Amino acid sequence: MEVPIRNMAGDQIGTQELPADIFEVEVNPGLMHQAYVRQMANARVGTHNTKDRSEVDRTKAKWYRQKGTGRARHGARSAPIFVGGGVAHGPHPRSYAQAMPRKMRRQALRSALSALAADQQIIVVDDLAMDTPKTAAMRDMLRQLVGERTALVLVADRNEPVERSLRNLPNARSLRASYLNIRDLLTYDYVVIPQAALDVIVSLLGTQQAAEGAEA
Repeated sequence: MEVPIRNMAGDQIGTQELPADIFEVEVNPGLMHQAYVRQMANARVGTHNTKDRSEVDRTKAKWYRQKGTGRARHGARSAPIFVGGGVAHGPHPRSYAQAMPRKMRRQALRSALSALAADQQIIVVDDLAMDTPKTAAMRDMLRQLVGERTALVLVADRNEPVERSLRNLPNARSLRASYLNIRDLLTYDYVVIPQAALDVIVSLLGTQQAAEGAEA
């Protein structure tokens, strides 16, 4: 798949051939959904906790005598039916982590990238270079590239001027290409990829490079 290469002003300065094994695979919505659910589940802290009737700080003495009062039989005020008593079947700390094979996770990323590429939501730029953080300059650049739509801007490595320039923009976010994930790919309308970041994606998700590494 061939896409135009643009500069920071939004002008086309060339073309870029996107690897077919990453940007032209069969889109698998079920696999993408599974990867998304896994990522969101793994982000849950799971520190919620409630006290049951054995843990609340109330006396365990019998509340009132067993017979003769006309009331129901009760042993202690720590029962869940009383105010201040324990919680029945409440949540306790647990892990929500879900396992998913690495091959499936990577294939889900390829599927998402292919869906974005098919809808022309992948924008390749030659370079993102800024001397100092300038939010206004970054906003103007994104308007030239994506208009008023939301954008995920990838960087090949740490790029503090670019990352700080994007920090205060509500419709954009910066992300290192090595941290590419299914949630961010599905959240934003466009993905802006500098050529250096594209090389990182190819090294991580390219099936040909993976096969060569396995043979080595």
